[in-house]
Amino acid sequence: MAENKHLFVIVGPTAVGKTALSLSLARYFATEIISADARQFYQEMNIGTAKPSPAELNQVPHHFIHHLSIHTPYSAGHFEQAALAQLAHIFQQKNTAIVVGGSGLYIRALCEGMDEMPPESPLLRAQLSQQWQNEGLAPLQAQLQALDPLYFAQVDLQNPHRLIRALEVCLSTGKPYSQFRARRPALRPFQLHKIGLELPREALYARIDTRMEAMLAAGLRQEAETLYAHRQLPALQTVGYTEIFDFLDGAYDWEECVRLLKRNSRRYAKRQLTWFRREAGIRWFSPEQEPDIITHLEQQMMDS
Repeated sequence: MAENKHLFVIVGPTAVGKTALSLSLARYFATEIISADARQFYQEMNIGTAKPSPAELNQVPHHFIHHLSIHTPYSAGHFEQAALAQLAHIFQQKNTAIVVGGSGLYIRALCEGMDEMPPESPLLRAQLSQQWQNEGLAPLQAQLQALDPLYFAQVDLQNPHRLIRALEVCLSTGKPYSQFRARRPALRPFQLHKIGLELPREALYARIDTRMEAMLAAGLRQEAETLYAHRQLPALQTVGYTEIFDFLDGAYDWEECVRLLKRNSRRYAKRQLTWFRREAGIRWFSPEQEPDIITHLEQQMMDS
């Protein structure tokens, strides 16, 4: 099947224009879209995750958007298996499919597979979680830096769940977490063609600020208020919600909250770019180069 089945992978930072490009490509190639944006999986999170609009969702078939509850545990491994099954279904009828998103780990899982990890240690995880609740992120960060400086340099240091999982592995095995992330690509029954979207920093940051203002105008604060009681769930440990939760806790005033929402969204975009810059096989374009992207993909399909 791999000879004539092609998966177009569209990646890049938040607000760069991935959704618009994926819609154009899906219409052009008459195919379907798989979302690999982990924030868009959840039914309760709409405004703060920049989901495609109902009109956009109706243009072409979409998969893995608002299909989960925030109360449902979900991982990159779960996504890998579900997305592969969905692609097998799509490829029964079509020769192309599109995956689009900014969640690098989920895209890597789909394209390359997940590394084998040691079994979970619930007791150790509970202890680390309690430490986070009592002392904050700084001690976890320092501990990870000492035990696994390689992963420390790569991980989102503001994501407590990734810090805790890495420390759980380090402490339970006596080996660095990075040692278990060997990245041995799995064989896939389709050809991969990766497109990265980028913009000059000033233009991207302006888009991010404009998007955040639009989210706030659409009711992001009110959406976060409805989720406040569930703020400790992993799905809600994300930019756009944690800042408002802290505001509701009285940590700062609303003006400071808005500033942090924009700043942290820009930092999130920077981390996304850092991740994708390390990934092999991505061809980078500006979102305005849609004709060039189509030409490139058609040539790639002919050559593969």
